[in-house]
Amino acid sequence: MAKEVTTEDKLRALYDLQIIHSRIDELRSVRGELPLEVEDLEDEIAGLETRLNKTKAELNDIKNDISDKENLIADCREKITKYEEQQKNVRNNREFEALNKEIEFQQLEIQLAEKRIREFGARIDAKEEVISGIEKKLEERSSHLGFKKSELEGILKETQKEEELLNKKASEFEKNIEARLLEAYKRIRHRAKNGLAVVPIERGASAGSFFTIPPQRQMEVAARKRIITDEHSGRFLVDAELAREEEEKINGLIAKA
Repeated sequence: MAKEVTTEDKLRALYDLQIIHSRIDELRSVRGELPLEVEDLEDEIAGLETRLNKTKAELNDIKNDISDKENLIADCREKITKYEEQQKNVRNNREFEALNKEIEFQQLEIQLAEKRIREFGARIDAKEEVISGIEKKLEERSSHLGFKKSELEGILKETQKEEELLNKKASEFEKNIEARLLEAYKRIRHRAKNGLAVVPIERGASAGSFFTIPPQRQMEVAARKRIITDEHSGRFLVDAELAREEEEKINGLIAKA
């Protein structure tokens, strides 16, 4: 015959689950904002690398443009040399002037190409300055990321084993709590800033609260005959003695594991 689950059993199961979840919260608070900091740094570095690659591609395009202009200048000079040679063998002034106009055109093309090369040179200087700035920032951020990752890995190494154990225990304890109570527990815990859904009565008030609980209600909680919630916070209430017993039990389980 299955053992009857009393109200006290339910209260103990709820508080056991709360102890475990509070410990998990503590372990995660040790990590603090580190996981988010690492993620933000990784995103920033990825953005910097994308910008660096784009700027380097733009720089390469400018250098190709300079090469094109240099080739154009060389081609123009070859044409000028050819036209000057042709002028030596012209038959009349009209042919000479036609070749002279071609020479002048090629000279203008050279001047324009040289002007463009100077402009490209200024753009190269600007791009190289941007690249230098990005590379410096990338080096700083990469170094900072390495430090943060090392810090996070150290904390994870210290806490991961215990957190895995606690999550396993939490799943085991959840199976011993009826669905209605478990759903209420999760709802209250999710709503509470400190994650507390089950609290003991301390100095006449629920833990962490300044609202006094009437003596009659305190006696009802201590009797463990009904599941009682705090009228101000909605959290489940347990008496201090039950809380102490369960804390010792859970701490012993964790230490043994």
